[in-house]
Amino acid sequence: MSEYLYPINDILFSLRSVAKTDRLTPYIDDAVDGDLLDAILGEAGKLAEQVISPINASGDKEGSRVENGEVIEAKGFKEAFKAYSEGGWIGLSGDPEYGGQGLPSYVATAVNEGVQAANLAFSLCPLLSLGAIEAISLHASDELKDLYLPKMLAGEWAGTMNLTEPNAGSDLAAIACKAIPDRDAFRIKGQKIFITWGDHQMTDNIIHLVLARLPNAPEGVKGISLFIVPKFLLDDQGEPGQRNDVQVVSVEHKMGIHASPTCVMSFGDKEGAVGYLVGQENQGIKAMFTMMNNARQGVGLQGLAISERAYQQALAYALERKQGMNADRTERVAIIEHPDVLRMLMTMKSQIDAMRSLIYVAAVENDMSHFASGEDQKLAIARTALYTPIVKGWITEQAQEITSLAIQVHGGMGFIEETGVAQHARDARILPIYEGTNGIQAIDLIGRKLHSDKGAAMMSLLADIEAEVVEWQKSNVSDYAEKVRLVLEQAKAATQTCLTEMEKNPVIGTGLAYSYMMLMGYLIGAWLQVRALYAAQNDSKLDKEQRDSWEHSAAFYCDHVLPRAFGCSHSIMFGVSTVDKLNRNAFNR
Repeated sequence: MSEYLYPINDILFSLRSVAKTDRLTPYIDDAVDGDLLDAILGEAGKLAEQVISPINASGDKEGSRVENGEVIEAKGFKEAFKAYSEGGWIGLSGDPEYGGQGLPSYVATAVNEGVQAANLAFSLCPLLSLGAIEAISLHASDELKDLYLPKMLAGEWAGTMNLTEPNAGSDLAAIACKAIPDRDAFRIKGQKIFITWGDHQMTDNIIHLVLARLPNAPEGVKGISLFIVPKFLLDDQGEPGQRNDVQVVSVEHKMGIHASPTCVMSFGDKEGAVGYLVGQENQGIKAMFTMMNNARQGVGLQGLAISERAYQQALAYALERKQGMNADRTERVAIIEHPDVLRMLMTMKSQIDAMRSLIYVAAVENDMSHFASGEDQKLAIARTALYTPIVKGWITEQAQEITSLAIQVHGGMGFIEETGVAQHARDARILPIYEGTNGIQAIDLIGRKLHSDKGAAMMSLLADIEAEVVEWQKSNVSDYAEKVRLVLEQAKAATQTCLTEMEKNPVIGTGLAYSYMMLMGYLIGAWLQVRALYAAQNDSKLDKEQRDSWEHSAAFYCDHVLPRAFGCSHSIMFGVSTVDKLNRNAFNR
């Protein structure tokens, strides 16, 4: 079983040459210079490789358990979380007023790639905490911020998000959890399920963000409010004191991410759990979407991270495993000499390169939406919204293929748990499901993001892609530019078809949504692959081996991955009638 190596050179190249972090320089007084970024990511790599990665396989085997109403996490996780917290990693992009370091979010994203690849189950705890921190930062009162943010940004307290109920999954309108006013607070009563890291012993307190309904609240999502419900109520000094009426009922037995306790949580079995309103009454969905959008970008990053981990293990195995003869039949060779194994490895690598580029382009765009001003900020806000469902949906779909290919490269040994590669596929399988299934991401893209502004934000993105393609057609990457151009024309036509169908009948239109999301993912991936190649060929700091690597990656992607976009386009352009005819009677039973 190979150990994880933090791909710092690929990350730095993607940030600087593809995502173009220098776009932020005019807007940030204390910009992250090259030496500082190198130092931060160097230390992040050590944390991932030396502290968090070694407990990945053992955590998968041990899992978590409930003892005396408390969740006990796998061995080594508490110590790893302490090292992570004491290193100040969770507060990298947090508000300095509350103890954060105020760095751009792309720095935290680059750090988190390593944490997530090293140990996906472990990484979910800080991911949920970061979402809770952002929701509190943007929507809570100053009093609540003062009480909770410093400890959360220091990693002394963790955070969770509590949406799902037994009868309310993706349909949040069905939420039944109640919030009853009680002087200056509320009493929360109800059950939540699938709560990631809902309980553990790694921090002194756990701050649950809970969706619930006030008495006489409007029906549906318009009647949902958001509350802070701490595991331990705070005493007069702001420290954890009396236990709140919050109880873990059980932890789920899952296919993967075994070391991450997925909890059934009960609020208010006795007198009612004390909760504090975040934002305005009946405006909980708005605040919760802050967490969800943060988490959706984070889940896309998880897709990249687990893919990188699986690829590294597959590559190491292919280099050392001898099987079969060379072409001349003169000696036994490592399986990396076989064309089909090379095909699988480059299918993995080329997609990972494209996924990483998209992750960091989206991260820089998100930073622009916060730090820029005027038209630049307006454009960045729209572009960030557009990227989010593609980052979450397309990337996590690719992760299914990549982690499966890692098993295939291992052959029969990949099917044996002891090799460890199966864990990556098991862990990755949750990614298209949680934080909004990928079907929901696709509907979000085609509905909220495409249809709501009549395609303005999408056409702006396609125009930017076209402008670069025109520039590349005059360069030594012109062959690749032409391949991107052909798919770009298909994407324009598909966009118009989707807009037309959404206008005529949204039900039919959303039937095309998944194909549209995947089409845009493949196109954006190709665009950024050629951008990376163009930058690599003009970067004197890269040696010939590095430039050749980008050449192989971009070429393979354009010839073997990008053509999938034509299938997606065909589905959109010619599949409307078949979608229209589908109903429950199409399935004989």
